[in-house]
Amino acid sequence: MASRKHLAITFCLGLSVLVVQFTGAVLSGSLALLADTVHVFADVFGVGLALSAITLAARPTKSRRTFGLYRLEIFATVVNGVLLLSLSVFILIEAYDRWMNPTTIDAPIMLLAAIYGLVANSIGVWLLRRGATRSLAVKGAYLEVLSDALGSVGVVLAAIVLMATGWARVDVLVSIAIALFMIPRTLLLLRDAFNILMESAPTGLDLEDVRRHMCEVPGVVSVHDLHAWTITSGMPSLSAHVTVEPTPYEQGKGEEILAKLNDCLDECFGIGHTTFQLETTQQTAQEADAHP
Repeated sequence: MASRKHLAITFCLGLSVLVVQFTGAVLSGSLALLADTVHVFADVFGVGLALSAITLAARPTKSRRTFGLYRLEIFATVVNGVLLLSLSVFILIEAYDRWMNPTTIDAPIMLLAAIYGLVANSIGVWLLRRGATRSLAVKGAYLEVLSDALGSVGVVLAAIVLMATGWARVDVLVSIAIALFMIPRTLLLLRDAFNILMESAPTGLDLEDVRRHMCEVPGVVSVHDLHAWTITSGMPSLSAHVTVEPTPYEQGKGEEILAKLNDCLDECFGIGHTTFQLETTQQTAQEADAHP
């Protein structure tokens, strides 16, 4: 709920920055300010997607959607990342043209618009800093607003240099820096999102270490068909077939073994959503014969 409220406030701040900086870019002729405006556009779009995804994910869904709409957050992150990459390429192409053909820039207007962007983006960074550790969509929005704030710093410095020296190409250099700053962070964000869509094991989780911990639970003989994935950011899941000793299994201690397995994964690896199938050694052997 707090993340949604902060995203909504940041979204409104971003819209105001978008209007102010786009107007300033048109009036001043600054490519750096336009580059920051383009980034703000992606920022507003990304925050809007994250806000929509989090809101929709909290709504009840049809029974056939067994995991609800949590994946919408990840799809929103992918769309946002692709948009950021496309806009970054556009800025670089435009920067090349401006370098070859410098234009006149109104530095005072450029400076005022950039200062407004810096203040508004700094507020957004402060609002989203905590939620970024719990949600991939909020993390994406946080990184965008943070890079917007840094971009605004660059535009402010470019405007000051331009006012002091009249060197127009400083505006081009700052626009290139903003574009290059966006690209690696966007690629990392896309990598995380694609890993979730491909149902890869959560980042930093060693499945062999998980298997070893599970086998240390009293009564467990071995673990096979071990799978771990992430439904959405902050929601890791795991399933496994667990071979147990016949005696405790036959004595009705299966629930006790399940409870200890769940405690083990929750305490050691932070995985709270688990599914286990308990088997005796004989059942495991029969399964291996049926599926060689």
